[in-house]
Amino acid sequence: MSKIERAEVFVASPGRTFVTLRITTTDGVTGLGDATLNGRELAVAAYLRDHVVPLLIGKDADRIEDMWQYLYRGAYWRRGPVTMTAVSAVDTALWDIKGKAAGMPVYQLLGGRSRDGVLVYSHASGTDVPSLLDDVERYLELGYKAVRAQAAVPDVGGTYGVRKGKVYEPAATELPDEQPWDTEAYLNFAPTYLEAVRERFGFGFHLLHDVHHRLTPIEAARFGKSVESCRLFWMEDPTPAENQEAFRLIRQHTTTPIAVGEVLNSIWDVQHLITEQLIDYVRTTVVHAGGITHLRRIFDLAALYHVRTGSHGATDLSPVSMAAAVHLDVTVPNFGIQEYMGHPDEAAEVFHGGATFADGMLHPSEEPGLGVEYDEKAAERFPYQQRYLPVARRLDGSVHDW
Repeated sequence: MSKIERAEVFVASPGRTFVTLRITTTDGVTGLGDATLNGRELAVAAYLRDHVVPLLIGKDADRIEDMWQYLYRGAYWRRGPVTMTAVSAVDTALWDIKGKAAGMPVYQLLGGRSRDGVLVYSHASGTDVPSLLDDVERYLELGYKAVRAQAAVPDVGGTYGVRKGKVYEPAATELPDEQPWDTEAYLNFAPTYLEAVRERFGFGFHLLHDVHHRLTPIEAARFGKSVESCRLFWMEDPTPAENQEAFRLIRQHTTTPIAVGEVLNSIWDVQHLITEQLIDYVRTTVVHAGGITHLRRIFDLAALYHVRTGSHGATDLSPVSMAAAVHLDVTVPNFGIQEYMGHPDEAAEVFHGGATFADGMLHPSEEPGLGVEYDEKAAERFPYQQRYLPVARRLDGSVHDW
C-alpha cells in the first residue's frame, strides 16, 4: 500500500500566479493539485504548508474519499474558500497519483468517456462594438463554436471583461484597480451589442454573456427579457448568489438561461439553486469546490434536476486544474460547456502537457493521471508577484459588486 512520503507547495508567477501542490508517495509516484485562489494565494499556500501537509505524511495515497472527509470534517469550520481550495489541491493530486499507479488517464477511473470532446467557449471583447465584432470573428475563425461577448460601456471608463493584452487577466495590479460602474448605462448598451453580434454572425454558434454579479434581481430580469431574441446560451452571474431566493424572481420574468457558481465552494452553496431549478448551468470548479471528488457530487445532484455543467475556466485556474476539469467533463452525462481562456505563454514553461484544443473542443491527455508535469526549476524563474482583482465603484463613489 502506497503512503504519502512528501508534500510540497510551490508559488510561482509565470504570466499569473499559481499555487501548486505536489505529493510524492513511497513508491516514487507524484501527483499535482492546483490551489490557486486569486488574491489569496499566500493565504492558501500557508494553510497548505502549515495545516494540511503535516496531516498528509504517512497516510494511504489510495484512500481518496477517506482523505477528503478527513480534511473537510476535521477542519470543523467548513466550506470557506481557503479550506476548500486546499482540500481541492490534495484531492486532485491524489487522483493524479491513482491514475499513474493504475497506468491510465483519470477519466477512465471516473467511468470512461461520455463524449468525444469537451465543448468550450472563450472570451471575445472590444472597446466598442466594431472591435468586439472583429474579436468574435477571430474566435470563430479559430474554430470556437461558443463565444462570450463583452464590450466597454461608452463614457463609463472601466468595464469588466475587456481584454487589454493577448490573454484577458483582470488581476493585473499590485493593489486593486478601482473601476467605475453605471448600471443604467450597461442595461441600455449591452443588449445592443449582443444584437449586433447576432445580426452579423447569425445563430450558427453559441453566444454567452457575463453580467458578473452587477445587477439586482429585478434589473437582471429586465436584462434577461431584453436579450431573449439573441437566444443566449446563458447569462452568467446576473446577481450575487448569496441570496439564492433572488433567482426565483429572475425566473419569473425571462427564459434566458442562467449560469451561476464560480465563486461558490460546496454542494450546499448551490443546493437550492439546483433542487429548485433556479439555474440552468452550475459553474463550480475543481480548484475551488473540493476537487474532483466533491465537484462530481455537485454534478450528480445537478443531473437529477436537468441542470448542466459549465465550469469556470479563467486564467487563474492552472493547467493542472484545467486538465482535471476536462477529465471530469468528458465523463459526466449532464455536461454543458467548459470555459477556456488559455494561459500566458510563460505558463507552458512551468506546466508541461495537459488538455489540448481542437475544433472548438478540449481533449484530455491520454497519459496516465492528469497528464501534466510541473517544472520546478523553470518555476524559479518566475517569482511570486502580488496581483489583486479590481474593485468596482458606482459613479457616486460607493462600492459595487465586481
